[in-house]
Amino acid sequence: MRKCMGCQESKDKRELIRVVRGTDGTVSLDFGGKLNGRGAYLCPDPECLKKAQKAKSLERSLEVPIPDEVYARLAKEMETN
Repeated sequence: MRKCMGCQESKDKRELIRVVRGTDGTVSLDFGGKLNGRGAYLCPDPECLKKAQKAKSLERSLEVPIPDEVYARLAKEMETN
């Protein structure tokens, strides 16, 4: 069980999208859940992404600024699901 950074609900981690800060400090999406680094989770819902972006909860959780490209890729992935 993991908590979504947008809606703050606990869900099974396979239902969520993992955003990971790698050991080199880069931020990327981890669909397999296997990348090394600190992870934060989001529901595959555009509303959760908006809430997380507005509250800067991903930045606080991962302790780095989140590039706009990561937010754009998250939005694109949520559209396709």
